[in-house]
Formats: sequence, C-alpha cells, structure tokens
Amino acid sequence: MNKHQPAIANSSPQEHKPSPQPARDYSVFEAELSGQVFSLQLLRRLMQWMKPYRMTLFISAILILVSSSLQVLLPVILSLVVIDHIVMGMTDHLAPDMGMIAAVEQLSELFSLPPLIAACLVYAVVHLLWTITGHLHRMTLIHSVIKGLRDLRLDLFKHLETRPSSFYDRVAVGRVMTRVTNDIEALFELLRGVGTLLGEFVPFFVALGLLLVVSVKLTLLLLLVIPVMAGITALFRRMTRQLFRAVRLSLSALNQNLQENLAGLQVVQLSQRQGYNLTKYTGINKKNRNLEKETATIETIYGAFTDSVSGIALALVIYYGGGAVVQEQISLGGLVLFTRFIDMLFHPIVVLGEQTNILFRAMASGERIFQALDWDERVREPESPASLPDRLKGELVFNNLSFAYDSIMPVLHNLSFTIPAGETLAIVGPTGSGKSTITRLLGRFYDIEDNKIFLDGVDLNKIHTRDLRKRIGIVLQDFHIFSGSIYNNIALGDPHITREIAIKAAKTVNAHAFISQLSDNYDTQLSERGQNLSQGQRQLLAFARVLAADPEILILDEATANIDTETELLIQDALNKLTKNRTSILIAHRLQTIQNADRILVLNNGRVEELGNHTELMLKKSMYYRLHSLQFETESDE
Repeated sequence: MNKHQPAIANSSPQEHKPSPQPARDYSVFEAELSGQVFSLQLLRRLMQWMKPYRMTLFISAILILVSSSLQVLLPVILSLVVIDHIVMGMTDHLAPDMGMIAAVEQLSELFSLPPLIAACLVYAVVHLLWTITGHLHRMTLIHSVIKGLRDLRLDLFKHLETRPSSFYDRVAVGRVMTRVTNDIEALFELLRGVGTLLGEFVPFFVALGLLLVVSVKLTLLLLLVIPVMAGITALFRRMTRQLFRAVRLSLSALNQNLQENLAGLQVVQLSQRQGYNLTKYTGINKKNRNLEKETATIETIYGAFTDSVSGIALALVIYYGGGAVVQEQISLGGLVLFTRFIDMLFHPIVVLGEQTNILFRAMASGERIFQALDWDERVREPESPASLPDRLKGELVFNNLSFAYDSIMPVLHNLSFTIPAGETLAIVGPTGSGKSTITRLLGRFYDIEDNKIFLDGVDLNKIHTRDLRKRIGIVLQDFHIFSGSIYNNIALGDPHITREIAIKAAKTVNAHAFISQLSDNYDTQLSERGQNLSQGQRQLLAFARVLAADPEILILDEATANIDTETELLIQDALNKLTKNRTSILIAHRLQTIQNADRILVLNNGRVEELGNHTELMLKKSMYYRLHSLQFETESDE
C-alpha cells in the first residue's frame, strides 16, 4: 500500500454515527424580557444558589421583624404615650402600648426626668434602633443575594464555555451575554424586591392588629379603601407593563445604533454619512422620548391618584374618628394612631404594584437563564478515553470523511488521505471548499462519525477533547488577543509555561525584538483584541503562543494573510521553525506561501481534487495549475 493512502488502525467492525441530537429551538435565545407568569418552581430553583447563605438570610429576616416592630412603636409612643398618657393624663388605654408607657415611667424615675423628656428619649432610641436594624437588614440581604447571584453567574459562565461551536453558530453572542449580565441583574432586583416587600408587609399586619383593637368600626372603614387602592394600582401597572417593555426596546435600539455608528466611524466620515446617521438617530431618539414621556405622564397620574386616595382615607378617619373621640369611644391618641398608620396600610399596596413589573421581568430572565443552564448540547466525549503517550508521532489519517454543519448542505464528501508524521501538508481550494472545516474537525469542535479521523492510529472520537486540544496548535488569520500582558497572552494561563519558556518561544519566532521595544516588555498591557499592536506583531505573538505550548500537530489557517513584505519574511522564518519536526497543515489562498510544502491537497466542493507536491501538480496542469496561473497572472498585472 502506498504510504500516502489511508491506513486504518484500531477500527471497530461497526461504525458508529454521532448520537442524534434532539430538535432544538434556538429561538429562545432571541426572546425579549416579557415574562407573564409567576413561577414558584423557578423561584425554588433560584433559591438553590442562596442555600449556602441561608444563615445570613435568616439573620436578615430576624432583623426585618425587629425593624418592623420598632417602626410600629414610633406612632405608639407619639399617640398613646405622649398624647394620651402624658398630655391627656389617661390611665386606661384601649390599645396596647407595647410596654412603652412603663419604659417611659422607669426612665423618668431613674434619671429624675420630666415624663415628656423621657418619652422623647425613648422615641429617639427606638428611632435609632429602627434605622440601624433596617440598615443591617438591607445589607445582610444584599450581601447574600450578591453572593448567590455571583455563584449563579459563575456556573452559567462555566456552562456556556463548554457549549460546542455548533451552538454559537446558531446563537448570537450578544444574546448569550445578555443572560450573564442583564438577566442576572434582573434576578438581583427580584430577590431584593422580595426583601423590600417583606419589610413593608410586616408593619402592615402589626399596624392592622393594633387598629382593630383601638376601633373595629374605623379599621373596617379604612379597609374598604384598600381594594380601591389595589384596583387603581393593578390598572396602572397593566397599562405600563407593555409600555415599559417598549421603552426598553427603544433604548436598546438607540444604544445599538450608537454602537454601530461609533464602531464604523471611519467609514461614516469617509462617506460623509454624518447627516444621514443623525437623522436616523434623531428618529429613534424621538420614539424613545415619546415613550418615556408617556410613561412619565402615566406615573404622574398614578401618583396623583394614590395621593388622593390616601387623602380621602385621612379625611374619613378624621371625620368619623373625630366624632368617636367626642363621644369618648376612642381616645385622641387613638385617632392620631389611625392617621399615622394610614401610610403603613397603603404603602405596601403601592410598593407591590411597583414590584410587579420587576417581578415579571425577573421571571422571564430566570426562565432564560435556566434555559441556558439546561442546554445540554455538547461535543460527544468517549466513555473510556484513550491514553496518549507523552509525545505523539503526529500521523493523521482521514478515512472517507463526510461532514455537514446541517442536514441540508454537506461540506465534505468522502475525504481520504494520510498525513505522515512530521509532514507539512498544504490545503488549497476555492472559497467554501471545506478547508477550514477540516481544522475544526481536527480540533473536535463538531461531532463526526467513528473511524473517520485517526491520530497515530487512534480514532479521534476515542480521545477526550481536553487531551486532544493540548496536542494541536492552531493559528488563525484573525486569532484572539486577550486584554492583559504580553506574557499572559503567550502562556494563556498554563502554569507549565514559565516566563523563560515564553521568552524563548518569542525569540524563536522573531517576536522578541518588537516585544523588547515595548514600554514594559513582556508586562506590556494589551488593549482589547490587541489593537495597540500591528497585524504582523499580533501574528508573531500567535506563533509564540503556539510554540510555547509545544503541540505535536500544527494548523495554520490563513496565518500569513494581510502581512507586509518585511514582516512576511520574519513570519516565513518563524514558520520554518514552527513546522520543524511537527505534523503541519497549512491553509492558504496565497499559493506562493505553500510551494515548499511536502505535499499540497487541492479541495473542490468538499472533495479531494488533487494531491501531490508543487512540481507534480504543476505538471498535471489541472486545477492547482489553473489556480496558480490565475493568481500569479493577477499579481503580475498589479
């Protein structure tokens, strides 16, 4: 058998296709925040991330109970202690004073203070304790919520990092980022809102109990007003729910338009498009302004209604309560107590209405977050991974490999060829012929059938992706530079790549010279995507990154495109060093960069068209010859 023909080793009698993936609805990642249903199941699931902090949450609950009780005591001191007991001299009280009269009397006797001064001191102490416990409640609640959502965000981030390329082929990265940022933030508002409601409704029920003791008749009169307040709140919140969503969408469109124009500012200025862009931005901004204005109008009307209802309730209390005071059915302090407790009865209804929209948005965010967490799409891993030696030879065998990103349009058709260990194979062909797909399949970014690709005689599907990717180095035309130092961009967090190894790799690929000229050498901080480096410098940095990792398989996918002549000489020298004693695959449109390859594979529509060295293919005067002649003819014309 010819040494360049497929050699199948370790192949099983029966080939296994990848497990069929269930039909997936990727449209869920395009959904806007528009939740309509309150889900206890979702809330219970969310609380799983709060369990490690349940002790802090318990302390927060105790603090809000104490704070709410202290809040109720303040009107009691003012009405029953100061007005009824001290000013009016009453000794028989219909309403419980909750021990405040005794506290004032003891303080007065202990320090020989006038009763009114003692009452003021007790009021001040209670007010101070109410403020402190309320603050501690909010801080412990927020502390727990932030930590719980931090853990949720980390779990979500780790989960999204393990999703395969097929997932990100169909889902916009911006939509995924929304789940990690905006949706998590919405859950923060939800959990904080639950704590806020707890702090509102505890004094509501305590105050209601006290009022019933003072006067059942007057309390029932107040309770008749609460459904009116609740009805008005529900009506206005229903009116504003869709309006708030429209405001968010218009603001999103405004930000998107701004980002698009700023990102393409050079094109905008070159094409004199400023006036057109301003007109378009003005239109979007006007729509947003009108929606914001409508929202503000409704909120103003709603505030006026709630104030009016509270005023009507106060008038009813004074009118009927005043008569009860004259008839000595309740005390003057009891009437004052009613007026002070009106806000405690009505304010929770208003807050509940305000939290409703937050609640619905948070439910939608929670649903989207858990959809992402439950998304089980992943590259198939072997149940019993093959163990690889410390150093691979690097032989690659492709055996009748076919592949399609979807079931409609196959990309590769029955590819069969072998790359002996240490050989440099160049792959060329028209755009869309499947060149880059081969590199993605070698990196196991997509599932393939068993026994289609072999590495040193081992089926690629038998190797865990974690182990495989350590043995393959890939340099792309548009590779990613992370914000951070030069050294960190070479080591990529690998503890085995020391500074000495990184410097040695940089020297080998001719990157050390330009790095040494930077302000902080290898500690120089790079901006986003390495924009403070030239294209050639970024390319050399990518070579240093690959060489430092020392993989046995090297893949260069258009790695020398768009480079000036001087830098190209450095890169060609670096390439010669990189490919030495490594199995290398070079993918290039510029055919002059791959003429020295051991062999050249010509792809056409996902099929092997030709295979041989440069001289052999030129003598055949087939597809490679035509591509070569056309390219060099075009360059000579230039």
